[in-house]
Amino acid sequence: MSTDTLTISTQPVAKSRISELDFNNIEFGKIFSDHMLVADFKDGAWQSPQIVPYGNMSLSPATSAIHYGQAIFEGMKAYRSADGDILLFRPYDNFKRLNISADRMCIPEIPEEIFMQGLEQLLRVDAAWVPPTAGSALYIRPFMFATDDFIGVRPSSNYRFTIFSCPVAAYYSAPVKVAIETNYVRSAEGGAGYAKAAGNYGAALYPAKKMQEKGYQQLIWTDAKEHKYIEESGTMNVMFVIDGVLITPSVSSTILAGITRDSVLQVARDMGYKVEERKVSVAEIVEAHKAGTLQEAFGTGTAATIAQIATIYYNGEDMDLPAVEGREISNRVAQELDRIKTGQAPDPYNWVYRISL
Repeated sequence: MSTDTLTISTQPVAKSRISELDFNNIEFGKIFSDHMLVADFKDGAWQSPQIVPYGNMSLSPATSAIHYGQAIFEGMKAYRSADGDILLFRPYDNFKRLNISADRMCIPEIPEEIFMQGLEQLLRVDAAWVPPTAGSALYIRPFMFATDDFIGVRPSSNYRFTIFSCPVAAYYSAPVKVAIETNYVRSAEGGAGYAKAAGNYGAALYPAKKMQEKGYQQLIWTDAKEHKYIEESGTMNVMFVIDGVLITPSVSSTILAGITRDSVLQVARDMGYKVEERKVSVAEIVEAHKAGTLQEAFGTGTAATIAQIATIYYNGEDMDLPAVEGREISNRVAQELDRIKTGQAPDPYNWVYRISL
């Protein structure tokens, strides 16, 4: 299917709901934009996508995704530039990663023209929903799921691809307290940890809830075999600054290859900081804290970009980290990334996809 021949029909809403939105007081993930993109896979091919009013979907009780978990998603953001254009951050990387997840979950890959042309056309229709306020963005959720009405453990023959969006403010309003998890696991070698599969997140809710009841907003996941090595933090990649060196676990079959993670590392390297991607042991973090060389810890992800960690709980003790205001690397990198995303700084990496209105 060529981008020259792809036709995406649009059914506009009768009346926009944007009057319900206060751009200065946005709750994350609560109010959704007027339209959504929908495309179905049937008879062995993706059918022509459509843009329709945002609304509920009618599904059979036997819909296979509900029973067997064939569901994947992505998360990305659009920003408003000073001249009024819409700026997407690394959308092609989200497209590629969605198809990596699709392959792992036996879902047919989505063609680039449906993803990119559909995304751009959807954003043009809902352009008014991209917040003009500093620190806000339009969060975009592409997802795919199995739609066979069949009870039986096998890959579905039919699927739905959808993109919808919601305006958002900051994900975390303050630095978070996290706990190192030494019992439950997020992912094991040979599993689907590297995919953005819905089941990965569902299985993480229980251990996260247990620690939230003790006052910790998120977990730091460790390896499934020995619980000796750090993997991710909550729904984000995790990074540490020890004695001036930015350190993060290497991506693997158990760790999601984060787009924000990659961006942070690239910008940090170009700023002249030493960066190490390698195994990071829990013992190394504990020892660095005791020695006073653990200077920074933070998560990286689309929702928060950089989420500062104030305290790490392990083995019955809280390890409090230096004040966020004095953290050099994460603050500098976060500021530069925000400037690139919003068009306030040059984009030497060709990360920004501009939609001129």
